[in-house]
Amino acid sequence: MLILTRKVDQGIVIQGNILVRVLGVERDRVKIGIAAPVEITVLRQELLEREAEGGSPAQDGRHRRGREPAGEQSEPEASPEPGPVMNP
Repeated sequence: MLILTRKVDQGIVIQGNILVRVLGVERDRVKIGIAAPVEITVLRQELLEREAEGGSPAQDGRHRRGREPAGEQSEPEASPEPGPVMNP
């Protein structure tokens, strides 16, 4: 596992086309944004575990662009093309 320290508005780029950015930190919660090509599935870990146990993540969790699961607020999407790599 790679462990990085990032501040708000800093991010990382994965394979040149997936941008993960820290949007905010409040108490014990970190809000992150992920910009990725549409063919990349972004799934919360607990939903992946539920799927592995035989549950159905389609009911409440696979992120689809423009549509968030109930109870979650969405930030405006960042461009799927992240531009230059940010300083560490």
